[in-house]
Amino acid sequence: MQTIWLGGAEWLAVLRIGLGLWWLESWRHKDRKGWFERGTGIAWAADVAGKHRWGVVRTGFRRVVEPRPKLIAYVVVYAELALGLGLVAGFLTPIALVAGLLLNLLYLVLMIHDWAEQGQNAMMALISLVALFAMGWQTWSLDAALGLFL
Repeated sequence: MQTIWLGGAEWLAVLRIGLGLWWLESWRHKDRKGWFERGTGIAWAADVAGKHRWGVVRTGFRRVVEPRPKLIAYVVVYAELALGLGLVAGFLTPIALVAGLLLNLLYLVLMIHDWAEQGQNAMMALISLVALFAMGWQTWSLDAALGLFL
């Protein structure tokens, strides 16, 4: 593989780190007080799920999220932080990539009507797949330094 400036493994690390920064930005701009104290994030998602064209989304939301809105709010917000930190540092990278891919797919399905969100989640999912299958933790990562997942 020929590349310019960096090698292929380094460019994959740049892609992985960029994805991590994207997750960190998603976490940074969240109104955590609103999510945790007023339930704004889950209330918004409940409204979206309640109008969803797929019954499985409405039913799944009612069964999984509605009975435990505060817990799910914490899971979502801190999952985004953990994904961002893990991908930037390259720690437990394959796990972070799979978890991020699943979270993006959940967001993608929930927000099927929102084209702006569709693009963001589709691109983040694609980056996760590329970084996962190309083993984007081989360079500039704690995983490589610790000899994990090689």
